[in-house]
Amino acid sequence: MHIPNLLTGQIQLLFPRSVRLDYSWAKRAIDIVVVILGAPAAILVIAGCCLAIFLKMGRPVFFAQDRTGLGGRVFKMYKLRTMNPRSSSGGEATSKDDPRVTPLGRFLRRSHFDELPQLWNILKGDMTLIGPRPEQPQLVAAYRSSLSDYDLRHTVVPGLTGCAQVYYGYASDLRETQAKLFYDLYYVHNIGPALDFQIAMRTFRVYSDPHYVR
Repeated sequence: MHIPNLLTGQIQLLFPRSVRLDYSWAKRAIDIVVVILGAPAAILVIAGCCLAIFLKMGRPVFFAQDRTGLGGRVFKMYKLRTMNPRSSSGGEATSKDDPRVTPLGRFLRRSHFDELPQLWNILKGDMTLIGPRPEQPQLVAAYRSSLSDYDLRHTVVPGLTGCAQVYYGYASDLRETQAKLFYDLYYVHNIGPALDFQIAMRTFRVYSDPHYVR
């Protein structure tokens, strides 16, 4: 996919507001249908992972963390716990080979099973299947002060997967976050069914790579 340079402060929406609103309703309907159809299998996988976490790592098995969503609203995002309890409070980005992640946690991250509880966030409407990944409020405040267009990410609903997630990857510092922001702004600029389908297809390819995770 060709990602054009986006000039700072000059992002314009490709579709009229009425078209974007119509598509937002379609996205919401797709989210609900996909979550309901996938719920039985997801619940079985989550149950098995919860048992493994309890036996190997103890409590808690779930991890709830504040994330920034549409319009800057903060919500609780749910994951299966992959880090030691004292290392899971948040406030810093996950780095490559992060020592806070346990051996079981690395498996959960490689398989992306740790993200399955976010289907509940999608059902609630906090998130959607495809959109910019929601970030921690502390990091949002830091990035906002350094990256003038950062808040444009919050003009669409955050997603389980997204353009930046599958075309750039994870970011652990300001330089990487700035590079990743271009992909998020590309999504905001071009949001539509064709781009969402392209991201969905690439998600299946990229997430099958066990090295594509932190």
